[in-house]
Amino acid sequence: MKKIYSCLFIGIVLFAACSKKVTNTSLVNNGKVWASIYQQQAAEYKALCFQAYNIAKLRLDAATQQPSTKPYAVITDIDETLLDNSPYDAKKALDNLGYDSKSWKQWIAKGIADTVPGAPAFFKYATSKNVEVFYITNRDEDERAGTLKNLQLYGLPYADDAHLIMRKTGSSKESRRQDVLKTHNVILLCGDNLADFDALYDNKPSEENRTASTQRLMQEFGSRYIVLPNPEYGDWESSLFNFNYKLNDAQKDSIIKAQLKLEK
Repeated sequence: MKKIYSCLFIGIVLFAACSKKVTNTSLVNNGKVWASIYQQQAAEYKALCFQAYNIAKLRLDAATQQPSTKPYAVITDIDETLLDNSPYDAKKALDNLGYDSKSWKQWIAKGIADTVPGAPAFFKYATSKNVEVFYITNRDEDERAGTLKNLQLYGLPYADDAHLIMRKTGSSKESRRQDVLKTHNVILLCGDNLADFDALYDNKPSEENRTASTQRLMQEFGSRYIVLPNPEYGDWESSLFNFNYKLNDAQKDSIIKAQLKLEK
């Protein structure tokens, strides 16, 4: 399916170039085109994902050797941690458009997103070691059916209502993590966004505070926190714009230019 997406992406690029649809594209969307092609084509991206899940397997093996009064579990995010949404992002970027909830929900309803390299094998391995998998996502409740359809397409373990925990109020995942911790010994958390791991990243902290929190938690990364690469979007991008979602492309481009370090 990855090869199919790659061919489709290249076809879209050629069509857009011929029809001059990409003229006057913002820096933001130009960047997302490059991020998409990196995610879809780069062997380096695949290597980073395999590296993350290889480390996760080692940590899981070590953790399950320790006695526990609760059943073992791993918590994982879905988007760009388990499922690859780059075809959606690429199409929007080539059309010089940003994210919108209507088209996103249409994409999710299809239930056809490919998987992140190494993810299905790891979560199936976890199940073989009697480790439950909980999917904590910031997808909305009305996206449950499409999400389950997509997870079940690849035979992913525990792809059921009890283990799929959607967003109900705010974007913080902390209370949902704590609910799982009440009944399970959570040995690993997998995600692409730092708020997937710790409440220190909640409440829209500045990039300086995000960096400080990352320094404080440095021993957790690669130990209990397994981070997947996501150059497409996330709090790293939103924090550049101070989480102001009303900025237009020109305003975003201006901020990006101001933030970049340039050769003197």
